[in-house]
Amino acid sequence: MTAATHSSLFPQVPDSADAVLEGLDPEQREVATALHGPVCVLAGAGTGKTRAITHRIAYGVRAGILQPSSVLAVTFTNRAAGEMRGRLRQLGAQGVQARTFHSAALRQLQFFWPKAIGGSLPRLVDRKVQLVADAAAACRIRLDRGELRDVTAEIEWSKVTQTVPADYAPAAAKAGREAPRDPAEIAQIYSVYEDLKRDRSVIDFEDVLLLTVAVLQDRHDIADQVRAQYQHFVVDEYQDVSPLQQRLLELWLGDRDSLCVVGDASQTIYSFTGATPDHLLDFRTRHPGATVVKLVRDYRSTPQVVHLANGLLAQAHGRAADHRLELISQRPAGPEPVYAEYADEPAEAEGAARRIRELVNAGVPAAEIAILFRTNSQSETYEQALADAGVPYQLRGAERFFDRPEVRKAGVALRAAARFGGNDALLDDTVDLPSQVRAVLSGEGWTTEPPAGSGAVRERWESLAALVNLAHDVTAGRPTATLADFVAELDERAGAQHAPTVQGVTLASLHSAKGLEWDVVFLVGVAEGMMPITYAKTDEQIEEERRLLYVGVTRARERLYVSWSLSRTPGGRPNRRPSHFLDGLRPGSTGTVGRGSGTGTGGVERGFTGGPVAAPRRTQRTPARCRVCGRTLTDAGEMKLMRCDNCPSDMDEGLYERLREWRADQARLSGQPAFCVFTDRTLMAIAESAPDDDRELARIPGVGMRKLNRYGADVLAICAGQQPGGVVEGD
Repeated sequence: MTAATHSSLFPQVPDSADAVLEGLDPEQREVATALHGPVCVLAGAGTGKTRAITHRIAYGVRAGILQPSSVLAVTFTNRAAGEMRGRLRQLGAQGVQARTFHSAALRQLQFFWPKAIGGSLPRLVDRKVQLVADAAAACRIRLDRGELRDVTAEIEWSKVTQTVPADYAPAAAKAGREAPRDPAEIAQIYSVYEDLKRDRSVIDFEDVLLLTVAVLQDRHDIADQVRAQYQHFVVDEYQDVSPLQQRLLELWLGDRDSLCVVGDASQTIYSFTGATPDHLLDFRTRHPGATVVKLVRDYRSTPQVVHLANGLLAQAHGRAADHRLELISQRPAGPEPVYAEYADEPAEAEGAARRIRELVNAGVPAAEIAILFRTNSQSETYEQALADAGVPYQLRGAERFFDRPEVRKAGVALRAAARFGGNDALLDDTVDLPSQVRAVLSGEGWTTEPPAGSGAVRERWESLAALVNLAHDVTAGRPTATLADFVAELDERAGAQHAPTVQGVTLASLHSAKGLEWDVVFLVGVAEGMMPITYAKTDEQIEEERRLLYVGVTRARERLYVSWSLSRTPGGRPNRRPSHFLDGLRPGSTGTVGRGSGTGTGGVERGFTGGPVAAPRRTQRTPARCRVCGRTLTDAGEMKLMRCDNCPSDMDEGLYERLREWRADQARLSGQPAFCVFTDRTLMAIAESAPDDDRELARIPGVGMRKLNRYGADVLAICAGQQPGGVVEGD
């Protein structure tokens, strides 16, 4: 498996800012030089988006326009963040922060927690499954392994969409989610899960974002400090942001617009986790002055693969489809995609293994071949078929490379050799880094020839062989690299979970293949009921399945094999049919293909610069002014109160205290921090204005429609000197 773009490990650093721009196509160069104001990059699969945005950052830094420490580049996986940091180093832009949303938020939360909350940050749990299991047990609800995983996913979705336990059932119904258990049971488990976390003084990954948002909302002094640090933001895979991540990004930005986002609505495949392309598609509405650059030159795939990918999207419907990018291949022609039908799933797996064996015998590296399927349960059949054919393989999404016992032991041995190698007889006859690594790993079980067969022994050898191959790659890029340099490279890769290539065919689900590419891709199980999956009922769910297949197609550089089987088991009823997504695309099928050319032309759309606009940005609104002295307000806290901090307050202290007591009750019942109900500033603003009706309450900053609907009646009753009509749970 390889990352979605190629680069040597240690290329020569460009000698000037202008040199950073060399080799970029016209649209990529537009991205790299658009350093002011909001920028939206719509980047199709294989169009070099990572190259464009890393060169943009590097050009800004090398030209003296951007200070490295003031730039925060955000992406979604540690591997992608590690790759981005590596590329920026290669371009001479050291010091730029490239992190995931969670990593950046966690650093801020750890730093500011003592100041904002006091004490030390609660322990972060790596895996919440055990906590969910404990919560289910406390509720006397039995969950099997699959249900436990699915309920955990529901809790994660609820948190990133800022849905509290009491609101889970209606929110899930509105979102069209198919709950794995009765929604009331999930809500109960979710509520007890939050209680258990609080009792055990732990937080989960979603809490990292929730708490960071809460701190930045409630403490404008801390928000100002963060904004003083980071002046310029770049967000990759912007189509995958959740509402919670978008809120965090808005708090990082404040009222500034130095933001560059990159994404492709046609690659939105994680809506089940709360991701939505709406933020990408609405970017121009929120920022009328934005520069929009479209990247459609596909450097990854042959024209034949690109033609199939474009054909899939040409049949799509919905909002994302209306903004599709029609790719234009920049590669020489290759073979047409191969379509194959089999009697049953084992026959399909054997057919794929047989073709792969032929490809490997013809010289195609096994690491440049992938089998992609819709669900992980399909993997076992292909594992067996590849083992029977004598083809090495690796499972993507299984145990992480740097967590494997043999890799951890190898790391210890290499570190010791780097430190005390002068006294190690094993290294006496070594002449370069690869020979040193081979010598050290020979003591851990590596041999020049792989063991026969498959299984655990072969998998351990493949892991060690990947380290040996990495040593050769490092030496090719930097001939003087030492064993200590190699250990440092491993440490950095481990931190980013950027695994070296294992010399075997990759088996992966379509979801886990996002961001990767191979010379040869086998898309298997492309039949109705599996693609689209049976439980995809709504139009939007079916369209997401189409986008998932599109992602699978665009993983292939040169050869693409698409197959399906007529029955699940040998002798079964042949009642399956190929996916209707292939209608009109595969030979012999009929169907309507094409709805025009979409937005296939690349290029640049300049931002709006004059005249009235339909949807002005926040920065173009009428300035907020103090209702006491008339001064223009810029501080978020002052804007919430609509007065300067040092101007006289007409707050009703008694009302404020009654509101605080009510808020404490709500926080206790919902299991959320008090400021997640209403912040102190919002309560002060309510106590100062003492609203008489919904309209007056809704005008107060911090009281959105959701909180108005949930808490409005109680708050208005308290303002009128009455008891709340009833204690409302949730937020």
